[in-house]
Amino acid sequence: MKPAFMWKLWLLLCVSVFALGGCAASSAVDQAKNENQNDSSSAGKEGDVVKVGILHSLSGTMAISEVSLRDAELMAIEEINASGGLLGKKIEPIVEDGASDWPTFAEKAKKLLQRDQVAAIFGGWTSASRKAMLPVVEQNNGLLWYPVQYEGMESSPNIFYTGATTNQQIVPAVSWLLKNRGKTFFLLGSDYVFPRTANKIIKAQLKAEGGQVVGEEYTPLGHTDYSTIISKIKQVKPAVVFNTLNGDSNVAFFKQLKDAGITPKDVTVMSVSIAEEEIRGIGPDVLAGHLAVWNYFQTTDTPENKAFVQKYKEKYGQDRVTDDPIEAAYTAVHLWAEAVKKAGSFDVDQVKKAAAGLEYKAPEGTVKIDGETQHLWKTVRIGEIQADGQFKELWNSGQPVKPDPYLKSYPWGKGLSE
Repeated sequence: MKPAFMWKLWLLLCVSVFALGGCAASSAVDQAKNENQNDSSSAGKEGDVVKVGILHSLSGTMAISEVSLRDAELMAIEEINASGGLLGKKIEPIVEDGASDWPTFAEKAKKLLQRDQVAAIFGGWTSASRKAMLPVVEQNNGLLWYPVQYEGMESSPNIFYTGATTNQQIVPAVSWLLKNRGKTFFLLGSDYVFPRTANKIIKAQLKAEGGQVVGEEYTPLGHTDYSTIISKIKQVKPAVVFNTLNGDSNVAFFKQLKDAGITPKDVTVMSVSIAEEEIRGIGPDVLAGHLAVWNYFQTTDTPENKAFVQKYKEKYGQDRVTDDPIEAAYTAVHLWAEAVKKAGSFDVDQVKKAAAGLEYKAPEGTVKIDGETQHLWKTVRIGEIQADGQFKELWNSGQPVKPDPYLKSYPWGKGLSE
């Protein structure tokens, strides 16, 4: 062959090969595009999920209280999933154990937000656990729904507080005690942020309203020997012991108080962390006659509560009880779901905006999210523990109380947040 002809033939073959390769490459790209389109077309349909974190102490000293909060949150999630889920997605709970250890709560919250990319976290009990999680949710723009009464003096744009703040529990309880039980108070608490801040508030209130502190003692979480403190109570003979102990320390304190022969007729013990679940663990025979202040009791008479108690017992056993933190944890999940529906999105900023002013018929009665503080309007209730482990309501506020976490509406509250 002539060299010119061979050159033309070689060039023609190269062009053909290139064209075939190009077709193959184009075919592969088109196939990949089709696969991606198929993947995206399945988004939002059955099988898709939105993850949420459940973060409570499932071990350690606080497990006596927190395990049931997990159960209530899981029940609420099951209810929402059974009704069709949220925005076409099923809710998938990622359960973690805070282990009654505050650094662990921070570590697990970070894991849930960064690795699991949850849309919200439902968790905590103690203020120490909440304060450990607070910077984590703020730095990651997460959303924490905190379900337990606390000492106030806090409002975070990344936390919704579904338990009582101070003016919805401690302050009305102190006023009621001064009018109905006496003027002298012995303050007993666990040694961490909630009891110390709560007692700082109580001392300011007593000074303003004519009461007197005759003793103040703190013990570590998990403490079990209260003989010395009980001896002090016997010596000073207060009208009221205001109890901010948390966890299983309450078991030791109340049993030793009874063994020392001190009854509710001798001294009124008002607790803010003893509810039906703790009564079940400690024993009604030990606690009958003592008082507690909450926003909800299992005996609260609303149609929503009757249904809630029945479902809870059917799911977890007839011997199980509901209580205020359990109800607040359950309500938190439903409030988040309602805010998501209203927002039409799981985006944290959109959910927060939609939540402002949201009302919900909870087992405790109608609650409303205060847009300014992200706390709930709640009714206050004082109850006496009965022999059957339930509460007899002695007093309530008559209507939901607007949250005032910094006690701005009280003249004696000025400077307490400093």
